[in-house]
Amino acid sequence: MQIIELLTPAYEAAWLPWAVQYFFLVGIATGAALLAAWGAWAPAGHPAAKALPLSMLVLAITAMAAPVSLLADLHQPARFWHFYAHFTPWSWMSVGALLLPAFVGLSLGLCAAWWLGRPGWMRALSAALLLSTLSIVVYTGAEISVIKARPLWNNPWVPVNLALTAWLAAVGALLIASCWLPAGRDAQVRAWLARLGLGLSAALLAVACIWAGTGLALDTPSFQAATRLYAQFPVWRASLWLSVLLGTAVLLLWSQPRRWAHSPARTLALGLTVAAAAWGFRWALFMGVQGVPKYGAGLYVYRMPLGGDGLMGMLGVFGLCLALATLGLWALERFPARTAN
Repeated sequence: MQIIELLTPAYEAAWLPWAVQYFFLVGIATGAALLAAWGAWAPAGHPAAKALPLSMLVLAITAMAAPVSLLADLHQPARFWHFYAHFTPWSWMSVGALLLPAFVGLSLGLCAAWWLGRPGWMRALSAALLLSTLSIVVYTGAEISVIKARPLWNNPWVPVNLALTAWLAAVGALLIASCWLPAGRDAQVRAWLARLGLGLSAALLAVACIWAGTGLALDTPSFQAATRLYAQFPVWRASLWLSVLLGTAVLLLWSQPRRWAHSPARTLALGLTVAAAAWGFRWALFMGVQGVPKYGAGLYVYRMPLGGDGLMGMLGVFGLCLALATLGLWALERFPARTAN
């Protein structure tokens, strides 16, 4: 009997943890932008208008922190210049280099208009920001789903899941901010956020059911890959069941706001849980899927480095968000927004 040993080369991860941070933060920024634009056009007594301090704070923090993660993921400080000097319109990454600065500029402009009390500017900027937000949602989703070598990425439901989990994380971020801003103690605002969270969670559940149903009926490559991973690797089975349990718990909490809406500690815990779940989805999508060989069997074991390309970099980004949040809360207390909302 002849024994043949097959060796599979170990490849370095193309997407580093910086990418997880970027897609997480820019996703929250798109959700906060939608809520801020809603508040800019809503009547003064509407919960969306009352929640503007929360929306604007979250939008400002994530719109400034997201590009930092993206620049770090490019590995070279000046690499972003190549996107402009050698523009390639068939590359979503190159197109994103034009879309992202416009989104950041409009986001910060809307925050400034709200702070200065310029409702006319707010509505004009929010209209442009809505279009810019949709462009970011499309570009970030397409950047992943166009990769044909990865069946778990190359399916139309990935952009939808990225958008829905991002907007759900934005609601979670507003809940976190509500623990420190007076607007967050309004019962109408808490109930409004609960309805948004419940609707987004239900939409995610519906998308998962549709993906599974079409996968069973059409035997799609992404469903084939997912079932193989579930059958062969315990870590993927554990991740799936953990997601199911966590999703069920979050759905129950959204549907019963009286259990958390009047407790800052529980509100903070719910907001952190929702945001962590959205971040975990991106970690599994980027780092977990990269551990699946494009050709062959088995899994690549990713060992996260402790330096700037790994743990310290991730902690640094969250530290940046915390610093921006502290600065924003101080500015809102020291120089209150002039807007009537």
